[in-house]
Amino acid sequence: MTKEELIGRLQDIEWDDFEVKEAKSALPKNIWETVSAFANTSGGWIVLGVKQNGKVFEIQGVENVEKLEQDFVGAVRSQKFNIRLSFSMKRHVVEGKNVLTIHIPSSVQKPVYFGNPVNSFIRIGSGDQRATENEIMAMYHDQSFGVRSELSVPGTSLSLLDMDSLHGYRNYLKSFNVLTAYSDLADIDFCRRLAICSDDGELTYSGLLMFGKGEEVLRYVPTFCMDYIEIPGRSVAEAATRYSYRIPEQENLWEAYQVVIRRLLTLVDRPFRMNSLGVAEDDNRQFEVLREAWVNMLMHTDHFSPVRSGIRVFTDRIEFMNAGTFPIPPERLYGTLYSSARNPTIAKLFRFAKLSENVGFGISKLMSWKELTGNEVTIRSERDYVLVILYLKSDVVENVVENVVENVVENVVENLTERQKIIISIIKDNNSISAAQISTRLSATIRTVQRDLTKLKSLNILRRVGPDKGGYWEIMESKEE
Repeated sequence: MTKEELIGRLQDIEWDDFEVKEAKSALPKNIWETVSAFANTSGGWIVLGVKQNGKVFEIQGVENVEKLEQDFVGAVRSQKFNIRLSFSMKRHVVEGKNVLTIHIPSSVQKPVYFGNPVNSFIRIGSGDQRATENEIMAMYHDQSFGVRSELSVPGTSLSLLDMDSLHGYRNYLKSFNVLTAYSDLADIDFCRRLAICSDDGELTYSGLLMFGKGEEVLRYVPTFCMDYIEIPGRSVAEAATRYSYRIPEQENLWEAYQVVIRRLLTLVDRPFRMNSLGVAEDDNRQFEVLREAWVNMLMHTDHFSPVRSGIRVFTDRIEFMNAGTFPIPPERLYGTLYSSARNPTIAKLFRFAKLSENVGFGISKLMSWKELTGNEVTIRSERDYVLVILYLKSDVVENVVENVVENVVENVVENLTERQKIIISIIKDNNSISAAQISTRLSATIRTVQRDLTKLKSLNILRRVGPDKGGYWEIMESKEE
């Protein structure tokens, strides 16, 4: 940190990677909490010789810089912490007073604590918080970031692979990314070249997860799960049914990718646009964002975590939730070329197939959702999971309420169940639809749908015109008083 950068920071409020402490003649007692917090999260700067009063920083200086330096070095290089920490220190003169800056990088080995694991701290906002037991366990687990999936699985061979999955992937490569050096290789040589197996033929965890037979994947990675569920509501609680669609368990990541990507394709607009030659073609940009979110999830998920990863599609948003945290906060990833996949081989396999962005552009692709749809994007990186939320252009339930209120008595609509509102929305899209077809859309019994239709007719919201076969539904308009 230069003197100018330090002064710039002091003119702003305290950041999540920036902590000031007085330390006029001795190291403050809580400095070790901040050292632990920075090392356990994304790193940061400790500035000694500055006092904070609200949002104002006052330069007080330190009286004996050499002593503070020696005390700090002696502590972090001794047995005070469970690991030997790296750091850098620099002295500045600001307003004629000595100020000491110390940079603590994020530690590869976590948790970092002093005394015992209870003294593990994490950085939340601009403060240090003692890590909970679950957060400490997550840090222990997360030490394998980018490592475990690359290890070989002892005693395995290509016989544990689902060869249909492997050959399906190879055929996909031939169609969308002709790799001359790889296309004619035998399966064993192809797998060695792409780290699906090691040189001696043992599968890597990445290769097993990507193309393994289902029972073998669960045998070696019992926490493996890639779930996809569509919920007809804005929450599980308000949904008329628990879910309207859920993918069956898949053999491996490649099979899960193909099933889910077909579902995601139905969730976005694909309008026509003119290309440079003046020819109309599908505008797939919204779909490409969803694909990027899905592939990023496969590349970054901690497949060894007990946290269940999956996609939940609500009527107003799509949530991608994957186990494991980002190596650095997502807000720092945006606009940079930083790229560090938790599962490098899985990432490489998807990138070879041209199914993902390269070199850190994935976050920028996700953030383009707002420009394309006008709706927000939220990325939350917690200690043991990451949640990416893409809000949809329109909410079925909200549209039902908004449109129906224009045509029916408002206090009646407010008393409807969410399933009844969705039925009205379905009928607005297709007024000749049958009760049986509605029941299929809702994954509800015909009897349940017929009961809801009877209720809507009794409230003068719906009216059947013509016979059951060949007739149609009419949504009644409210009468002005």
